[in-house]
Amino acid sequence: MLNMSTELQTEIAKAVENRRNFAIISHPDAGKTTLTEKLLLYGGAIHEAGAVKARRAQRKATSDWMAMEQQRGISITSTVLQFEYGNRQINLLDTPGHQDFSEDTYRTLAAADNAVMLIDAAKGLEPQTRKLFEVCKMRGIPIFTFINKLDRPGREPIELLDEIEQELGLQTYAVNYPIGMGDRFKGVYDRAAKQIHLFERTAHGSREAEDTVVDLGDSQIENLLEQELYHQFKSDLELIEGVGPELDLELVHAGKMTPVFLVVP
Repeated sequence: MLNMSTELQTEIAKAVENRRNFAIISHPDAGKTTLTEKLLLYGGAIHEAGAVKARRAQRKATSDWMAMEQQRGISITSTVLQFEYGNRQINLLDTPGHQDFSEDTYRTLAAADNAVMLIDAAKGLEPQTRKLFEVCKMRGIPIFTFINKLDRPGREPIELLDEIEQELGLQTYAVNYPIGMGDRFKGVYDRAAKQIHLFERTAHGSREAEDTVVDLGDSQIENLLEQELYHQFKSDLELIEGVGPELDLELVHAGKMTPVFLVVP
């Protein structure tokens, strides 16, 4: 009986160790449900992402399952979406963004050990995002930031990074950096790999985008990008690498530094 109990405890401890719980926090209409589905798509859990505000020819968003959610284009219930990635079980806690349903969100944050903070590139930090961030801060939850909608007119990435640092007191580390914004968006630069990913967009972003990968400094970049766009990217990159902090995982785990991903879901 003792052996069975020990084996059970070991099995439970292993399951807990392999589990990662992420709550996604944002202001309404920042694109939270769309980001959730993209994480599922690229994590291999689904093969096609539905649009949140679906047209007749598009699928409804998989995670917005209630009729009211589909009609209003927002999440009003918490859902847990699970998939395996990198030998870990990922639990995405898709929480209501609207303040009318914030009590459900606060309960969900109590079960999370990490938070994904989603920010609209055009609007920056918004009231509900700030409020939910304070809950995460009180609990010391590590925060991973996604700045969304880079393929639409928006604020400069450096300005958004500075806003996070000045208003939330979080150090930022840009994991990647966009090349172009709005209708001039071409791709992103992966700082760790020192590679540029140039994307071919898919219809409504429903499937994984095909990309062309080029090493930074490769001469063919100048043939693939407009000269002005490339020089602006290089100038911004020199700035964030010259004055920005290095990635410090201890600070991330302590909730004092946030890795920032600049994306187009």
